[in-house]
Formats: sequence, C-alpha cells, structure tokens
Amino acid sequence: MAKELIVGVSTVNPSAEDFYNQLAEHYHMIFKDWDEAIQYQGETLSKLLTSLIIKDRKDTSLLDCSCGIGTQSIGLALSGYNVTATDISRAAVERAKQEAFTRDASISFGISDFRRLNQDIKGTFDILLSADNSLPHLLNEEDLRLAASQFYQKVKTGGWLVITMRNYDELLKEKPASTPPKSLNEGNRIVFQLWDWKEDGRTYTLHHFIMNKTQDTWHTKQFSTDYRAILQDELTALLEEAGFYNINWKSAKETGYYQPILLARKP
Repeated sequence: MAKELIVGVSTVNPSAEDFYNQLAEHYHMIFKDWDEAIQYQGETLSKLLTSLIIKDRKDTSLLDCSCGIGTQSIGLALSGYNVTATDISRAAVERAKQEAFTRDASISFGISDFRRLNQDIKGTFDILLSADNSLPHLLNEEDLRLAASQFYQKVKTGGWLVITMRNYDELLKEKPASTPPKSLNEGNRIVFQLWDWKEDGRTYTLHHFIMNKTQDTWHTKQFSTDYRAILQDELTALLEEAGFYNINWKSAKETGYYQPILLARKP
C-alpha cells in the first residue's frame, strides 16, 4: 500500500517539470509491457544493490529521487526494500502513488528537486537512486555541483549513490539526430525521439513522440525537454568533490540493466 504524500517545494527547470507533468499520463506507453519493465528493472537493480548492502532488504532504506511514475521504485518496493520516492513532477508522483497502491507496494512519496532534497525530505538513506537519465536535466555545472552536494547529504555514512544515465561519452562522438523507432502493440504504436543539438555541442532538445493507431487513423503526441550530455569523468569528478569515493561505472553488459550505472560510496 502506498504511504503518505510528502510535499516539498519544486524549483526545477520549468521545461523538465512541464515535460513530466504532461508525459505522466502516457509514460507507460513507451514500454512494450510496463509491468514487465517494473519487474525487470526491480530485479536487475535489486541484484546490484544486494551486492552493495549487506543487510535485509526490509531494513535497507532507499530514496528514489527521480521516481517518475514508479518504474524503479515500485519494482524495488515489491522486492522488499524500504522505499521513499520523490520527483519534480507532481503529476508523475500522483500517478506513481496510484500505481503503487494498485500493486500493493509500500512506498512513501514526496515532491522535490535534486537541488532541494535535504530541505524537502527528512532523514538519510542507505541507497540514493536516480535512474532513467534524469540527472542530465540539470543543464550547467553549478546545478550539477549542487545536486551532488544534496546527494551526499542524503546518503548515510557507508551508504551508496546509484545513478543510471545514457552513455554520452559514446553519443557525443556522433550526436545522433534521433532514436530508432520502436514498433509496439502489434505495430499500432510507434515511439521515437528527435534530438536537436544546440550550438554548444553539449545540450540538446529532446522531442518525444508517441504515435497510436486507432482504426485507420494515427494520433500523435509530442513532449519536449532539454538535456545536457554529461561525460562520465565529469560526473565522477563532481561527486568526488562532493565527498564520495570508490566511484565506478558499470556497463549495461556487466549489470544487465539498459543503461550504464554509476556507483559511489559515502565514507
């Protein structure tokens, strides 16, 4: 059963907040089967976390600070972790709360910006998770540095920060203009992204398209937001500056997860 809603103050870049508020109702449509994605991500992340934290899952506190509609947080709660889940998008959090209730997943929900976690959310956690390429919504080094500091404050001594992010080290070599279209629901739904790279070569506007066929008519929804291509060494350096150590990146091949994963420990 979903727990109470903890209300914080959101000060995130409006384009990102608007993006997820608008996308919340439709987010599950980017997956072939969202419930399968919940299970796969929960199990895959749980296997990784078990290798980091040596105690019962029910005693392991976890803050998913970019929970969206609950893909990771629901999966991890159902795997036995003590989960708190926050996001900048009120619409996404409200949907995550409903989805968690439907699946009998016990989660405390809240609304917070990466840069305000310590102000908005009480306590510290064994694990702080940010998945699904959420951190690159912060478009400059100052905001990244502030987020790193907030992450450090919310992790318990000896605890871990876990971030999943696109491999921008590789993507920046070609700066792709789009993602390959995914054909879902027996070809009646198509999902793809267009990426408009800006002159600085590091930021881009993402246009997310969901096309649905009803009878003989296609209906298209578009959602747009900005990202910054963060290099792995760049993020590693900022986290070291914040106080984390033992920082390493694991590839999708190593973990079975769909994105590279950064692990960092608080001494």
